[in-house]
Amino acid sequence: MEFDGQPFLGWQRQPQGATVQGALEHACATILKETIAVHAAGRTDAGVHGLGMVAHIDVTRVITPFALMEAINAGLIDVPVAVIACETVAADFHARFSCLARHYEYRIVNRRAPLTLGAGREWRIKKALDADAMHAAAQMLVGHHDFTTFRSVHCQSADPVKTLNRLDVRRMGDRIVIEASARSFLHHQMRSMVGCLSLVGLGRWSAGDLRDALEAKDRTKLGLNAPPDGLYFVRADYL
Repeated sequence: MEFDGQPFLGWQRQPQGATVQGALEHACATILKETIAVHAAGRTDAGVHGLGMVAHIDVTRVITPFALMEAINAGLIDVPVAVIACETVAADFHARFSCLARHYEYRIVNRRAPLTLGAGREWRIKKALDADAMHAAAQMLVGHHDFTTFRSVHCQSADPVKTLNRLDVRRMGDRIVIEASARSFLHHQMRSMVGCLSLVGLGRWSAGDLRDALEAKDRTKLGLNAPPDGLYFVRADYL
C-alpha cells in the first residue's frame, strides 16, 4: 500500500487521532463485518510516508483478493491511503516477522526556493550540500553497530545493535536522495542518520565527527534529527 503520512499520527493505532492502521482497520471491519487487525512490515512516525508498505490481515469471510482490494480502497476514499496490490498468502506468513529486509528513502530538496508540490513530502535545505561528502561519511554507518546515538529515547527495541546493509547518498539536480536497507531499524534511526549526514553536507561536521557520534553510543551526541517530511518506507522483502 501507499500513503501520505501528513494527516496521520503515524502507522500504529492511537486512542485518539488518525493513524494509517486505524484507517485500514476501520475500512476492513466495515467490509468484512468482523474485527480486523492489520499487521504491517514496519511502524512509521507521524508525517512519514509509504510507497510500498506491506501488511496482512486474517479473515474468515470468503472473498477474492481483487474484490477485497477494491472494497478497501472504496472505504479509504476520504483518506490518502491506497492498497495497490493484494494476494492470498500462506497461513504462516506475517508481514512483520517474515520480513527479511526493509528499505527506506529520504528526500531532500537543496534549493533556496520554497517547496510547493513537495511541501510536507520533502525536506528543504537552502544552503548547498556536498552529496559526495555525505555519501563517503555514510559508509562509516554501514555494517554491524550499536546505534544508540541514532535511536529515539522512546525506542522499544530490546537491542540497539543493528546491521545496516546499505546507506547511499546521491544527487539528482537540486534533489538529494538517501537510501537505506536493513533487516530492521531502530525508532528514529533513519531520521537521525539523515540529520547528521546533512551536517556533513553543510560542512559543519566532518566524517570523523559522525564516527565519534556513532562510537559514543549516546543519544545526547546526536547532531540533528531530520524532520519526518522527506522519509518514505519504500518496500519490504520476503522469500
